[in-house]
Amino acid sequence: MGPTDSMVIRPARLEDAVSIAHVHATSWRETYGRLIDDPDTNPWFDVDPRIGMWRTYLEDGVFSTAVAEDPTGVVGFAAARRTVEPEAVRPEELAMLYLLERAQGTGAGRALLDRVLGGRPASLWVAADNPRAHSFYRRNGFTADGATSSFGPLGTTVRLVR
Repeated sequence: MGPTDSMVIRPARLEDAVSIAHVHATSWRETYGRLIDDPDTNPWFDVDPRIGMWRTYLEDGVFSTAVAEDPTGVVGFAAARRTVEPEAVRPEELAMLYLLERAQGTGAGRALLDRVLGGRPASLWVAADNPRAHSFYRRNGFTADGATSSFGPLGTTVRLVR
């Protein structure tokens, strides 16, 4: 299934930094707010620091970044990069793929994944307590390799590879 006719998947541009930051913070709240004691005061859910972060990422080309855009604006994004660590398990990493809740299930996630990675081998980290994401990645060829870590307020994260 592809994104709806009104959805466009395109490379991110510098002028998308504010929109991406808003989607990033909002999707974090929608997905992980249930795991955090007080998401209203937790800095991980603040938009403002993410705006500068995304300006820098886009200016410096840190990631291959794509956005999903519908008539209301940016509703999702994905960011991938080549891994440079000698011990990397795959040559590329999907660093981020986030959609607003209302855009989930539209095919936009798959289209974003295809845009930044195609079918190439890659790794990613996902919250252990995110069954929807695990299901999505499984459908797209990723499996857990047994590695675990933690990230910010998420507690345990697991590495997926394909």
